[in-house]
Amino acid sequence: MVSFSVEFDNRQRYVLGDSAMHRMAQSYVFLSGLGGLGVEIAKNIVLAGVKAVTLHDTKQCETWDLGTNFFIREEDVLSQRKRVEAVHPRVAELNPYVQVGKSSCVLDENTDLSFLRTYQCVILTEASLSLQKKINNFCHSQSPPIKFISCDVFGVCARVFCDFGDAFEVSDPTGEEPKQVFIQNITQDNPGVVMCMDNRTHGLQTGQSVLFREVYGMTELNGTCRQVTVLTPYSFTIGDTSGMQAYAHGGFFVQVKIPQTCCFVSEQPSLFVCISQPCFVCFSPKVPLQIHATLLALDSFQQQHHRLPNTGGSQFDSVARLQVGRCPCARQVSIDQDLVRTLSRTAGGCLAPLCAAVGGIASQEVLKALTGKFTPLQQWVSEAVLVLLCLAAEEFFPKGDRYDALRACIGDTMCHKLHRLRVFMVGCGAIGCEMLKNFALLGVGLADHSGEVGHITDPDLIEKSNLNRQFLFRPHHIQKPKSTTAAAATQDINPQLQIDAHLNKVCPATESIYNDRFYSRLHVVVTALDNVEARRYVDSRIVSNQKPLLDSGTMGTKGHTEVIVPNLTESYNSHRDPPEEEIPFCTLKSFPAVTEHTIQWARDKFESAFSHKPSIYNMFWQTHSSAESVLERMKARESLEGSFQVIKLLSRRPTHWEHCVTLARIKFDKYFKRKALQLLHSFPLDTRLKDGSLFWQSPKRPPSPIEFDLKDPLHYSFVVSAARLFAEIYNISYSEKVSRYIGALSLKMKKKIVPVLVVFFTDEMAKKPDQTKLSVSSEEEREAIAQLERAICTQAITPDWLRMTPILFEKDDDSNGHMDFVASASALRARMYSIEAADRLKTKRIAGKIIPAIATATASVAGLVAVELIKVVGGYGFESFKNCFFNLAIPVVVLTEPANVKRTRIRDNISFSIWDRWTIQEFFFLSVLCTHTQGGYLTGLTFFQEKYGIEPTMVVHGVKMLYVPVMPGHSKRLKLTMQKLVKPSTERYVDLTVSFAPELEGDEDLPGPPVRYCFSGDKPEDRA
Repeated sequence: MVSFSVEFDNRQRYVLGDSAMHRMAQSYVFLSGLGGLGVEIAKNIVLAGVKAVTLHDTKQCETWDLGTNFFIREEDVLSQRKRVEAVHPRVAELNPYVQVGKSSCVLDENTDLSFLRTYQCVILTEASLSLQKKINNFCHSQSPPIKFISCDVFGVCARVFCDFGDAFEVSDPTGEEPKQVFIQNITQDNPGVVMCMDNRTHGLQTGQSVLFREVYGMTELNGTCRQVTVLTPYSFTIGDTSGMQAYAHGGFFVQVKIPQTCCFVSEQPSLFVCISQPCFVCFSPKVPLQIHATLLALDSFQQQHHRLPNTGGSQFDSVARLQVGRCPCARQVSIDQDLVRTLSRTAGGCLAPLCAAVGGIASQEVLKALTGKFTPLQQWVSEAVLVLLCLAAEEFFPKGDRYDALRACIGDTMCHKLHRLRVFMVGCGAIGCEMLKNFALLGVGLADHSGEVGHITDPDLIEKSNLNRQFLFRPHHIQKPKSTTAAAATQDINPQLQIDAHLNKVCPATESIYNDRFYSRLHVVVTALDNVEARRYVDSRIVSNQKPLLDSGTMGTKGHTEVIVPNLTESYNSHRDPPEEEIPFCTLKSFPAVTEHTIQWARDKFESAFSHKPSIYNMFWQTHSSAESVLERMKARESLEGSFQVIKLLSRRPTHWEHCVTLARIKFDKYFKRKALQLLHSFPLDTRLKDGSLFWQSPKRPPSPIEFDLKDPLHYSFVVSAARLFAEIYNISYSEKVSRYIGALSLKMKKKIVPVLVVFFTDEMAKKPDQTKLSVSSEEEREAIAQLERAICTQAITPDWLRMTPILFEKDDDSNGHMDFVASASALRARMYSIEAADRLKTKRIAGKIIPAIATATASVAGLVAVELIKVVGGYGFESFKNCFFNLAIPVVVLTEPANVKRTRIRDNISFSIWDRWTIQEFFFLSVLCTHTQGGYLTGLTFFQEKYGIEPTMVVHGVKMLYVPVMPGHSKRLKLTMQKLVKPSTERYVDLTVSFAPELEGDEDLPGPPVRYCFSGDKPEDRA
């Protein structure tokens, strides 16, 4: 079987799976047309890892290409190189495992197409409609059919067409991992109804099939596959179960992926079939039909005039109206005059972000064609991303520079706004690299226009696993900073860009760098982050500083974008996803039910034994000078936090490699034999609950003790990997001599384990206790003192003995033994509980919390963000902005308007939104902010009463309550200045939270907007 690079394709394997990766690695692809769209597709499929790609193009490099093709340089234009000659070496270096060929032969209606038989997929861009039809017919007629894809970008409009033959089999329509759902009950009926346990949703659709396992009572279902009819999110029917035995308990089901067959027709007959696929402006089914019909009219114009409409002109308008009127689709939709005018003026241009978005979609269709993974597009998708503002025709005329293709789409004025833009981008990973490429092509932040992509920041270094989607990086960049490397690569695309690269996190600790003055210079902030907390922090800063934010993210083939505009939209923090469901402590510790539980248990064991305990050990001995002093204090009955755990580690500290092997072998018996015996001793198999039901029933599984077997590879792997890690934390040299030590140990450890009564957690709400703070008995205390005395007497406790080396879990280095330990421990735990063990790939994904990623989704999401950037810069109205969610696997794209900013009412004439802030720039005593009465008389009007007619009831700074009338002593604070009460930050202001008295007595206090108190330079003396 053909192999691929495990390290290079690390994240993509979790999207496609090894089977699809192997099929892809045997595939040959032909790609014609290396304009902005073609080079995007070339990048994506080479990064994906096909076996070979032939790049075809006959055109010569022009200045125009510099604004659309990120692999063409100024020297290529000056030397009049062919596009394929310039692009080929730069595409080839993206992935050393892909063979990249080139061709500049003529490809037209007279070309013999027999050479295409060597390819599994053919992709056309920038080809005439007649050539598309001819090549499509040839591909469709082959046996097996050659998969055919054509796509084009005309200004701000685009389309994609797919034909994979008469009977294309899809092995996995969605790519979603089937869920294992436990069963509450199955009725004996026709039809039988299955109820999910604990009101867990099944996530099924009518017509899908499920496989039953481990059902007690109605055992006839075990191992059978049944088609379902959904009743509710928690129940479904499975056909006649009336003749089966009665359901007793237990069991679970998993969805079975049934291959589907898709039928395609060639381009000629499908041209006039009304499309049904969604597009990026799909709020009504009429929209894609209008775009499709208008693009068909453009094809007719090209066939008639042998060219595209002149940039900025309107000669296409009348032809378009005539052709659209003739199209069968026109019977269902009216002609969209704005769309016709937009296409007429921009068709000769090329919007680079649209190339990125469509290139991602088309590239994913290529991968579907080659692998049979995911549902293919059937068959057309047409898109339009911008409607032009009213601009003079001269705005679109070319000037002979690299921005002519962009100028033809958005006008010269908008180009200059982009050039003057000052952007702050946080994160230079996969999305960050794609965004920087878009910035370069758009000319965002040019030095000679006082613009700046400034700044970009990312603290991370480049790893090999980054290379298959972070396309600005190459193998020689590994272990170099992402931000500075990405900046240099971006300036290679467009030397006019001004980029200031930082290596900082954006967080409270760096607010002295990324302060208000920094944000005041910016026009927009773009996030390319991989975690929610970082997004929330950046969002809080842009709201505070009134700046637009463009956020995005991907997970596998899924992607989302969000546009946040001051005073128009809600912010990122305005909505919160439900918290991720945690596995109960008792489940992890004693009652695992599914593979995920065993993997998390193994990961926790790694963290506890090799990171947490060594860290506690080091902290303890940094606090306490010597073992002797600790012994004296313990004998004096002093309580030293963590001492019992530390003394246990000290007394059992190994000194040689053989001791590490012994320790690992003891751990094997503890984890996989003694624990099972203890559980079965405490809860025998026939144990029943108060209601008479069995204790050991689904989802609880009774454990089976495992006897160590040196010949079992899994047993051996656990002991060796654990011994290596123990050696590392205790700074002991590692040796390959293991087998004879383990064999000798096994003979010594034949002593029968006698279980004792142990208390086990069964409450799912119970939390894991802190071992360092657990109370200990007098006997345990005496034993700890005795252990420490023996250690002092028998060992020379040197400073080295009081140090350990904590290990940070590193999932991507297979040579360090980390994943060997987690994978073997998890698999043994699964075997002990009769759970189907996960393979190493799945174990690594769950243990390492790896987010699946693929270049296609990354390219699309960055393209969509760049389109919204243009709208923000252009001052488009609220209704023009679009948030997006897509899943390229299905494929589906959903666009929605951002949430409109909400206003909170304080009184009839007073309200505020998240973007509002009340600022006080005068010197005040606290008494001037807050109402204060003495003897029933008001001593003075507050600032808020005077300005807004409302009375504050509480003033808070962070977590500190500055003034609450009912709090003792707070009335004295009214005589103090704000500077006395609150230490000013470097910004010379503080943000206060103030609540106000309700209109009706007894109602809750009313919230208000943040109140920013600015400290004055001149302050009177504080009053006594």
